[in-house]
Amino acid sequence: MTKIAVVALGGNALTRLGQSGTAEEMAGNAAAMAACVNDVMEAGWRVVVVHGNGPQVGNLALQQEATTAVPPQPLAMLSAMTQGELGSLIATAINTLRGPGAAAALVTHVTVSRADPAFAAPSKPIGPFYGADEAQHLAEARGWVVHQDSGRGYRRVVPSPEPIGIVEISAIRALVDAGCLVIACGGGGIPVDTSGGHVAVIDAVIDKDRAASLLARLLGAQALVLVTAVDHVMINYGTPRQAKLGLITMAEAERHLRDGQFPPGSMGPKVEAALAFLAGGGEWAAITSPDLVAATLSGEDWAGTRIERAPSRVGQEG
Repeated sequence: MTKIAVVALGGNALTRLGQSGTAEEMAGNAAAMAACVNDVMEAGWRVVVVHGNGPQVGNLALQQEATTAVPPQPLAMLSAMTQGELGSLIATAINTLRGPGAAAALVTHVTVSRADPAFAAPSKPIGPFYGADEAQHLAEARGWVVHQDSGRGYRRVVPSPEPIGIVEISAIRALVDAGCLVIACGGGGIPVDTSGGHVAVIDAVIDKDRAASLLARLLGAQALVLVTAVDHVMINYGTPRQAKLGLITMAEAERHLRDGQFPPGSMGPKVEAALAFLAGGGEWAAITSPDLVAATLSGEDWAGTRIERAPSRVGQEG
């Protein structure tokens, strides 16, 4: 049976910390990631890539507000723009390694509920980091909601509703079955409401890890890999008892989540997305860095944090 892996990349993997987000920087980062994904495909996996877009959509929003010469576009449309931009970069990088047509980028719409409580409590960071004074000024001047992001500064936050369906799932499945590497649900997908019998775009940003988890479940994927800046998930972070997690059970991950080991603004959403995938029938999920993606999908227990429903060997490294 052909194995399917959904690999979720952060928007920061394409515009790295300290970079401004030039086309050359993003193309170079996409090429590095494509090399990792190509190793996975060479090992026999069919791959679907989901990418974040926080830095890129934030930059587009700044461009929109920097001029009155053209009308500003809503956030959902900026997300669509980044799907085309980043999808093209990733597809071009993959096609460079595997030949023209090996990859296909699909603009994807993801259904949400208008009743989702996230609309009353914006929480999804987008765009660049700001100092406290600049963040306060922008919040007052532009009507933004800003929050501190993991101690690295302040960022604009927007509503992030739960994804409940994917409009283009049949097309994605057909492309996967045809052997294409598919880039889908970029930035979590364009949020839409389909409850009235038609598609209505909603201004919000969907968490790309939750979208990737849903996509993996709908495709019947065997593996979900959530790529982040660190090799392993930590427990007791910043204390003398700090330890990195290797191969663990679903029950252990659930216990650590209940104990508050994974903060909502950090690893919490990734662990929740991984657990939702496993609860929906997935075999295993991993949270790791770009350098360890191929090793993780090769079954190397040391490579990243791997969560299984009932693995035969579990443990954590101190």
